[in-house]
Amino acid sequence: MDLDIATVAQSAYIVAALLFILALAGLSKHETAKVGNNFGMAGMATALAATIALAVDRDIEGSGLAILIGATAIGAAIGLYRARVVEMTGMPELIALLHSFVGLAAVLVGWNGFLHVEHDINGHAADELRFEDLLGIHSAEVFIGVFIGAVTFTGSIVAFLKLSARIKSNPMMLPGKNFLNLGALAAFFALTMWFVIDPQLWLLVVVTTLALLLGWHLVASIGGGDMPVVVSMLNSYSGWAAAASGFLLENDLLIITGALVGSSGAYLSYIMCKAMNRSFISVIAGGFGIEAGPSDDRDYGDHREVTAEEVAEMLGAADSVIITPGYGMAVAQAQHGVAELTRKLRDRGVDVRFGIHPVAGRLPGHMNVLLAEAKVPYDIVLEMDEINEDFDDTAVVLVIGANDTVNPAATEDPFSPIAGMPVLTVWNADDVIVFKRSMASGYAGVQNPLFFRENSAMLFGDAKDRVEDILHAL
Repeated sequence: MDLDIATVAQSAYIVAALLFILALAGLSKHETAKVGNNFGMAGMATALAATIALAVDRDIEGSGLAILIGATAIGAAIGLYRARVVEMTGMPELIALLHSFVGLAAVLVGWNGFLHVEHDINGHAADELRFEDLLGIHSAEVFIGVFIGAVTFTGSIVAFLKLSARIKSNPMMLPGKNFLNLGALAAFFALTMWFVIDPQLWLLVVVTTLALLLGWHLVASIGGGDMPVVVSMLNSYSGWAAAASGFLLENDLLIITGALVGSSGAYLSYIMCKAMNRSFISVIAGGFGIEAGPSDDRDYGDHREVTAEEVAEMLGAADSVIITPGYGMAVAQAQHGVAELTRKLRDRGVDVRFGIHPVAGRLPGHMNVLLAEAKVPYDIVLEMDEINEDFDDTAVVLVIGANDTVNPAATEDPFSPIAGMPVLTVWNADDVIVFKRSMASGYAGVQNPLFFRENSAMLFGDAKDRVEDILHAL
């Protein structure tokens, strides 16, 4: 019996799609995250093998097949290298950069579709879309795919630059920025209808340029405090860009995968916006980090400093401790020392738990991954909603590298740029120890009155070094 490669490839695509669904299910829980990651890798390997088999079956000879295999090998080598050398602090910007590749791929696929069909109306590919209604559908797919891909590309580049501190995290405040965004969307809808009726090259050039500028402006207008939501949002955009490419390439797996990534990214963005008491539209419109109001000039008094030995003494006498980590813990790579401190305190009978804010760090789940890497038990790592009521009965809270997520101004100062954002109410504990390098404000650029409270004390220096000092003192 002859082996039908096309049928086998389509079957492999279905298997890959199921593996991707299992990957998402596994990644939804700490305990099954590794299994979910393995499912995802297996699905991608299956998809790549099926695609190469299809290419061979369609008699792509010589340089074409060599380029396909060579590109796959080069991409795999670069991916493996980056995965091995990237630090956990560099994961947010790396993910943003990867999103930009998906967007760029969607733009190139869209342009390729136009050049092979609309621009070459007498060509073989165009003959298959001779019917006017099919040609119109193809033109819409090209235009929409290029638009989504271009927005994703430049938006992800700006996110990468902000997260890697190559440009400032402060929002770009152009006059009438919301009208600029709405005007760009209105122009896109009008140009799409024009292109479907009369697909001209200059229209595609215009929408590509418009989308590149819109993507840049959307993310440049968003401040540092909202960057975790932006990364999730761009993840969703990259999914829809991939789905658009799937329609153009008539690839069912790409459509399914893009829809999975797009919908899961959108839902994650919604969850985080809800946790921050914000709407998705408000994030797009500007986000946290906008110039602060009158409260920024307020005199909160003097802060109080403490030594590692004094902190060790407090921890030794405490019956309950909650640790609230932030991006500073990732920068200092202090997670292993924190895990060792947790084990030592638990061995002494101290009830130690972790409180994780939904947007702690600069990537969704950033702190959870760090703690899992350091072998911190999953059952003592709690989300904000699960632990916020317990601060009243807590002896000591260690704020390690967190800032905006523990800022009482969010609940007490209506003029604060982060007013209304749910935060970890660490100030309700008996004593709060804040690990920081200096008194500088957090990523959102907002002063934190927690540092000046009577029950708060500052432990300055590198978080990893200070945690080790505490361990030695214990």
